[in-house]
Amino acid sequence: MSDYFNPAGFPLARPRRLRQAPWARRLTQETRVHPSQLILPVFVLDGNGRREAVASMPGVHRESIDGILRTAEAASTLGVSALALFPVVDVALKCPQGREASNPEGLVPRAVAALKSRFPDLGVICDVALDPYTSHGQDGLLGPAGEVLNDETVAALVEQALMQAAAGADVVAPSDMMDGRVLAIRRALESAHQQNTQILAYSAKFASAFYGPFRDAVGSAAQLGKADKKTYQMNPANGREAWTEAAMDVAEGADMLMVKPGLPYLDVIRQLSEATPMPVLAYQVSGEYAMLKAAAQAGWLDERSTQLEALTCLIRAGARGVLTYAALDLARWLRDEA
Repeated sequence: MSDYFNPAGFPLARPRRLRQAPWARRLTQETRVHPSQLILPVFVLDGNGRREAVASMPGVHRESIDGILRTAEAASTLGVSALALFPVVDVALKCPQGREASNPEGLVPRAVAALKSRFPDLGVICDVALDPYTSHGQDGLLGPAGEVLNDETVAALVEQALMQAAAGADVVAPSDMMDGRVLAIRRALESAHQQNTQILAYSAKFASAFYGPFRDAVGSAAQLGKADKKTYQMNPANGREAWTEAAMDVAEGADMLMVKPGLPYLDVIRQLSEATPMPVLAYQVSGEYAMLKAAAQAGWLDERSTQLEALTCLIRAGARGVLTYAALDLARWLRDEA
């Protein structure tokens, strides 16, 4: 410590000098965020004129395609880069094999086509996973003992991804955590002349307790019941293992990598962003969003400042972009501060 003081006893270095004036704080700010770094997840319903509030996610709604188009218009106007589609599938369409996932006339391809027709410059990301479509709520096909089958599931995911790409999706995002699915999807896309379709691999998706509100929103919670996904999603206690998953996905042809959840896993975001030149995204998941929203509604936190701080921290850790249900609000706040 003595090196930082002159003979008179005063500190030579005073970091607070750069914090005294707003202009100096702006000038020396290390991390900057922009609406283009935001992706808005949306829950799409079949039908027309439908809008249902998600009770566990205040401010979030399930909407039919006409409503999603209005949301997309707002996102496009505010500079949000993309929408990520998550379908709310009628129970009657669910089965153990999740066959509706690859239906070319299904809800997702119709939503994709409508969005790309109206907003060709807005990115559309489609989730590649079977859990919204399976009657058991798991992300994969089940074997005779109830185990999730890897290779058989990958074959089904390939069909789902090909259908999404054919519908016009810009990005297919396998979130299932099956081994080898990125390579299988990449090869299939190339063979189908869909080589420009991007793959956003959920490389580090943890078996987290923060997913509850999302499962309520898409209606998979009831199907899953007391079962869990720990045999394929990552153990929250493991950090270095994320690099194994990410390295596999990069080698298999992924274009971007995802860490999910976000804030509880800043160390993993940092690790992957430093270990690979591939863009790393973060997902501020439903539980993270719900906690901040509920605390703000109770008057315990200021929603604007806490959401902006959370976004900044995710970007500071190394995320190039963030999926967040607060994307529209964040984009407005960022615009106001510009």
